[in-house]
Amino acid sequence: MADKSAQAGIRGLDIDKLAKAYADEELVLRKFVTNASTSAREIRWYQKTAGFLDSTDSTGITASQIANTASKARPTVVEQSWTRQTSYVRKYFVESPWISEEDIRDTDIDLMARNVHDLVRSIQNKIDTRIYNVITESLSPSNINTAAATGTGWDDGTNGNPILDIMTGKQNIRSNSYNPEGAVLYINPIEHKNLINYLITTKGSSIPAFSSERVRDGVVMELLGCQVVVSENATTDYALIFVPQRAATWKSFMGISSAVIVDEGIGRKIRVWEEGECLLTDPKAVHLITDTVT
Repeated sequence: MADKSAQAGIRGLDIDKLAKAYADEELVLRKFVTNASTSAREIRWYQKTAGFLDSTDSTGITASQIANTASKARPTVVEQSWTRQTSYVRKYFVESPWISEEDIRDTDIDLMARNVHDLVRSIQNKIDTRIYNVITESLSPSNINTAAATGTGWDDGTNGNPILDIMTGKQNIRSNSYNPEGAVLYINPIEHKNLINYLITTKGSSIPAFSSERVRDGVVMELLGCQVVVSENATTDYALIFVPQRAATWKSFMGISSAVIVDEGIGRKIRVWEEGECLLTDPKAVHLITDTVT
């Protein structure tokens, strides 16, 4: 028997709670950026274009102008460098096929719950990809730090050196006044495989305790002060390093939401949506290693 109108409302509320629960369970890149809300679909914001304070003079400042100022001289004028930007909210919107009342009643698996789970995952996956594209500037860096991998890449057992590449990335981030300790190293499973191979096979015991402590679970959780996150959403031939909760911000216009559309006596379908956009507020807190694969 189909739900009465009041029961349908309760059913919809349960689905909405379920969608939010699944969203909380997802381990997505969004957890490593600042999360904030926006009340408008057009977002005006400022991107930091310099790490340390610069002089108003386009030629910059010298150490003597700040650290060795002459007696009775006027102070050097310095100011932060910011660029005004405008972004627009993106809508992520999916729905299930019609699920018949009969299937809802007697199918062994919980079709409603599984559809909610998969729809939420679909949206979270697309948001994850969007954040990655924003932080990496769609793999065409212009504002973020970047450098090519040593040798011909991380799979180059003779000349490759992922340790040096990671430390170079941390150095570049630090040189722009950001603390790279605890940074996220976000890589594709191919880079993860090559990194593990380099540490275990190429370097062996020269990495203290790595072989005995890290390989048991098969995942590198921390390396050189970086949190190593492995995802299929990361593009192979690149390795991303960024300062979490600093490099970028996810602006949420509408959180994860859902609705159940009921065709009485026939069936139901589930819609799930979310709206927001990622902003690269501090590009110099990011370093992109390129050419990591031969």
